[in-house]
Amino acid sequence: MSGERHPARAKLAYALDFPTLAEAQQGAGRVADSVGVLKVGLELFVSEGPRVIELGRELGCCVFLDLKLHDIPETVERAVAAACAHGVRYLTLHAAGGPKMLAAAAARASRENTGLDLLAITVLTSLDAADLEAVGVSGDPSHQALRLARLANRHGIPGMVCSTAEVATLRAALGPDAILVTPGIRPTAHPGGDDQKRTGTPEGAIRAGSSLLVVGRPIRDAADPGAAARAISDEIQRASAVA
Repeated sequence: MSGERHPARAKLAYALDFPTLAEAQQGAGRVADSVGVLKVGLELFVSEGPRVIELGRELGCCVFLDLKLHDIPETVERAVAAACAHGVRYLTLHAAGGPKMLAAAAARASRENTGLDLLAITVLTSLDAADLEAVGVSGDPSHQALRLARLANRHGIPGMVCSTAEVATLRAALGPDAILVTPGIRPTAHPGGDDQKRTGTPEGAIRAGSSLLVVGRPIRDAADPGAAARAISDEIQRASAVA
């Protein structure tokens, strides 16, 4: 790190898609000046456990624990309490878990009062209409995303995870205070060919109303990850100035 922090870094989350803590430390250290949030997903958390959360404190970043909880209400509520105890800023759970699960999670986060923001997964960016049809959900992904976002919002969940294709609709429906998180961010220069189906650019997401952009492979796989992260934060800053 150079020590000069990018002014737009709070709106950029870096997905630490690494198999080990050592690799995650190295990867996060390269980009922490331009990235304000470190997203810890299933691979790294299952491999290394809660000690990976310490990376945020070490680098001056918030931690986004992306575990996509989906279980009975009591189990999810207890997991929320555990995340609060670790000082996590963001935690994901599936909106499809239903009203009781969502309400229990929201109530526990409020009771713990540690600053944790719960984020409800609407429709994964790897899914399209055909995928939803295969699991019994008819219609466009945008309709399902809005339906689930409204459900989660009614039961006290402050944030939603959606693709760039849905963020403007969710912003209009949920208002200015909702936290809208958009994965599947692909800078124009980044080649396609991965498993994300509903993607968008940093500029497009910010202008549509996104609060936080999640970027993984376009930074991790770049020849210079630090430069790639700075370029995305630059784009976020420019788009925020006119959004």
